[in-house]
Amino acid sequence: GRHQRDVGRDLRPHFRARATRSIAVALQRIGRSGHKVDRAFVPKGRFFATTRDELVECAALVRAIRRGLLDERRQRPWPRDVLAQQIVAAAATETWGEDELFTLARSTAPYADLPRGEFDAIVTMLSDGIASPRGRHGTWLHRDRVNGVVRGRRGARLAAITSGGAIPDNANYLVVAEPEGTTVGTVDEDFAVESMAGDIFLLGTTSWRIRRVESGRLRVEDAHGAAPSVPFWRGEAPGRTPELSDEVSDLRERLVASDDASRGGDDAVAFLVRECGLDRSGAEQAAAYVRAGTAALGAVPSGRMLIAERFFDEGGGMQLVLHAPLGARINRAWGLALRKRFCRSFNVELQAAATDNGIVISLSEQHSFPLEVVFRFLHPETVEEVLTQAMLPAPMFGARWRWNASRALAVLRFAGGRKVPPPILRMRSDDLLAAVFPDQVACQENLTGDVRIPDHPLVDETIRDCLHEAMDVDGLRAVVAGIEQGTIATRAVDTAEPSPLGHEILNANPYAFLDDAPLEERRARAVQLRRTLGDDGGEIGALDPEAISEVAAESWPVVRDAEELHDALLTLGLVPPREEWRTWFERLVETRRAASLHAADTVFWMATERSRIGLLVHPDGRVDPTVPEVDQPTPDGADAAVTEVLRGWLDSSGPLRESDLAALLAVPASRVAAGLARLEGEGQVLRGRFTSAARDEAAEIEWCNRRVLARIHRLTLGRLRREIAPVSTGDLVRFLARWQRLSAGTRLHGASGLLQVVRQLQGCEVSAAAWERHVLPARVEGYEPEMLDQLCLSGELMWGRLSPHPAFDGPEVDDDAQRPVARRRRVRPTRVAPVTLFLREDLEWLMPPAGNGDEGRDAAARVLSHPAEAVLDALRRRGASFLRELVTDTGRLASEVEDGLWELVAAGLVTADGFDNLRALIDPKRRRGEGRFRAARPRHAAGRWALLAPASGEAAPTGGGGRQERADAFARQLLERWGVVFRDLARRETLIPPWRDVLGALRRLEARGEVRGGRFVAGCVGEQFARPDAVELLRIVRRDGDREQSVRVAAADPLNLAGVVTPGPRVSALSGEVVDLLTPAVALAGADAS
Repeated sequence: GRHQRDVGRDLRPHFRARATRSIAVALQRIGRSGHKVDRAFVPKGRFFATTRDELVECAALVRAIRRGLLDERRQRPWPRDVLAQQIVAAAATETWGEDELFTLARSTAPYADLPRGEFDAIVTMLSDGIASPRGRHGTWLHRDRVNGVVRGRRGARLAAITSGGAIPDNANYLVVAEPEGTTVGTVDEDFAVESMAGDIFLLGTTSWRIRRVESGRLRVEDAHGAAPSVPFWRGEAPGRTPELSDEVSDLRERLVASDDASRGGDDAVAFLVRECGLDRSGAEQAAAYVRAGTAALGAVPSGRMLIAERFFDEGGGMQLVLHAPLGARINRAWGLALRKRFCRSFNVELQAAATDNGIVISLSEQHSFPLEVVFRFLHPETVEEVLTQAMLPAPMFGARWRWNASRALAVLRFAGGRKVPPPILRMRSDDLLAAVFPDQVACQENLTGDVRIPDHPLVDETIRDCLHEAMDVDGLRAVVAGIEQGTIATRAVDTAEPSPLGHEILNANPYAFLDDAPLEERRARAVQLRRTLGDDGGEIGALDPEAISEVAAESWPVVRDAEELHDALLTLGLVPPREEWRTWFERLVETRRAASLHAADTVFWMATERSRIGLLVHPDGRVDPTVPEVDQPTPDGADAAVTEVLRGWLDSSGPLRESDLAALLAVPASRVAAGLARLEGEGQVLRGRFTSAARDEAAEIEWCNRRVLARIHRLTLGRLRREIAPVSTGDLVRFLARWQRLSAGTRLHGASGLLQVVRQLQGCEVSAAAWERHVLPARVEGYEPEMLDQLCLSGELMWGRLSPHPAFDGPEVDDDAQRPVARRRRVRPTRVAPVTLFLREDLEWLMPPAGNGDEGRDAAARVLSHPAEAVLDALRRRGASFLRELVTDTGRLASEVEDGLWELVAAGLVTADGFDNLRALIDPKRRRGEGRFRAARPRHAAGRWALLAPASGEAAPTGGGGRQERADAFARQLLERWGVVFRDLARRETLIPPWRDVLGALRRLEARGEVRGGRFVAGCVGEQFARPDAVELLRIVRRDGDREQSVRVAAADPLNLAGVVTPGPRVSALSGEVVDLLTPAVALAGADAS
């Protein structure tokens, strides 16, 4: 890992793939980039976040660097293992008095406060050694206790020279390339041991084939680019520093602050761009991520607000997530201590993991406790003792014991002139631990109470390293004390599904695990992140009646004897008599465990434990027979009692209307409405139109329990997704050829057919010359240019470039000189400029959001030629103008104005009334006046030229509402164009909003039942969505499709999916080639494979 980081130090600028978890490390890595001694040279660094938490951390890191903050360097006092090594080295060269040696040690800064007792204990260990069945270890000194003198034993000098050093050895295997015998890197020991001859793995940028595995070496040969696997390295990940953790907490709080715009609020995106160095897309994602997590938890987790979140997992247990962005060192200590407390309280070992942003503990069914109590499990006075006992079984203790023993020369790294193999070194250190610390390796069944810790310098040093280096027990003690004193706020939340801030914690990497359960057995990995509904029941589409009936039947209590009927009565509260239950009800009445409640003309059954609730719902009711007084919950008033009865009924039923519940319980509708509103406020129920009978606007609103509704929704989606099996990529290509009217028999006719084709392809940018040469004639039978002119001049269609030209991207600026450091690109008129056709009414959402108008004018002035600037200025002043008017206004030649218009078209700044205006520019024969008769002179189109967008740069709104509306519109357009949508297809779109926004829109459409989600195309990863009519056409293609059909398109055609969906290299749209997407042989092979 260190070698791979150093490779990037000579790059300019320096690239890093992930956050550094430290301000100082980031400055060091970036500062060393370039290796140039030049005052004018400025090292640069770019961070590429791989997760949303990393994105927020990188933003906080850049902000901290800009504010001039640094991590505090905390020096560890008097490390005993290094002192032991130095004493051996000093005594091996000459005789020392103990007092003189102690004075020498205290003359150095790390040992200035070294207690004399610790020094004497180390000298005693080095002189007496450590007794084991194979003799004494680490006996390197002769000690004269009478005269207070120490001198080195035979072999001490060699041991200090060959096995000295403070950097611990790792168990990596050298990778040796044959036949040269050159060492090309290292791999982890576990990876080397698990590998076999012939395996191919990636190291650096080269694939290597293993020839054989030797002791400490992996001999390889060049695999010449064969497909490799990726090696792994095991180890502890560095924890985030406290200073950077404070910055992350402060940034989170700023992003959700709504009362002060200067601290985030509605200007959070601009704040991230301005102070944290994020681009706009990253800033929007970071702000949306933090706000979504805050909305789910009710507050933002930070160093001043810790939040405990609990939810059920798929196995019936629960997951407890502590949101605490305190850094991995504190969270690792807190997680181990909590895990120990749970172990002692419930007598079971739990799975747990700790990251820089929180802790996850997997609870089972027997763990039941008030959630807020979790913050009181630890106390400042006993937290170090609990953590010490929790840390001893952890792998960190064994690793650090081995490091300390080798540094103290108790176990030698070299023996007999050769390096001791890592497995032998581990065995010897384990034997040494058994001799010094018997309880650590003893059978746990023979131990009672806490593990007894011996008073030994190496044991004490190892425990101190674990508590203060691998973890931060002092920081944990301060957190626990802050919770007790109230300076740190806490919040406990039970949620229906994991909050967005908990996703990365649940998917923690193996180095974050606090137990030894393997990755495939982690309960946290079994949590389904998308399993419930949002807060708006109106987003849900028509549910399957069979799914509603099935879930309602499953939710209704199963009554097969008197005990089960009693449970049902406890859940429902009040139940109208049911003949199938009467026999068991009479048995309960005989034992005085149930009774009837007579309210006016209505009779209810109720359990004895619910008699108070029944009388509160119906104060004039009469209980027959009388029941004894037993301990039972008593709601606060009649409204609260009605709420509890409604809660039970909605937990056990499907969607119900307010009038149905009022009639069922014989209470006024107003009281039912109040109870439902109270349950809605608690987040227990949702209102909406769930059944087909409630879809009418005049129908009454329905109510349903959130979890019951989620089950119905999942069952509905599951049935819809199982209705079609995934098709092969060959079938997908044949489907798209039909869907986009390219297959024989599917082409359209006339101007109306052309309008339908443009409606499907709008927003898809193609070179200007290719529209009428390749794209439209392939889809419209008998296409004539006059058809397109007719639609354009009638105002139905427009054309133009909508994607931003690369020349308008701002150049890099030298902050010191305030000048560009890179040349800007110029806009060049070209026949291959991307242009799209679109409906005039859809321009607002098709055009990407533009920036500030003044900045756009300045950018245009820097990248356009003088004639183009003059024409642009004239159009801004005059509005839509004919060519002759522009020639008169600018005072330039007609050819210069044409060149300027062509340049403005390529830049995406102007359009015209008709498509013939564009033909006149891109057709060289028309411009030169070649030809005979009427074509002998230049032909200028009759339409007017106009700005494509307002000069102020206004476009679709960029706020949350406008952004969501644009994503919804583009999601519908993708479904219109492709029928089936997944990410690989969306990558070809130049105008598409961020995929995360489009994916959210597609999910909303699926929830409303407008589109289908599932696995429609085999071999394509990610979520897939399809229109219902596209699903039917997919079925037809798979069942009746011609397997010998070939699909050939022009390279410029939007259906050119070579290298995207079909195998092989991608073919450039500008190549002018004809692409065979599906030859008969490929079609047959793909169908057979499917």
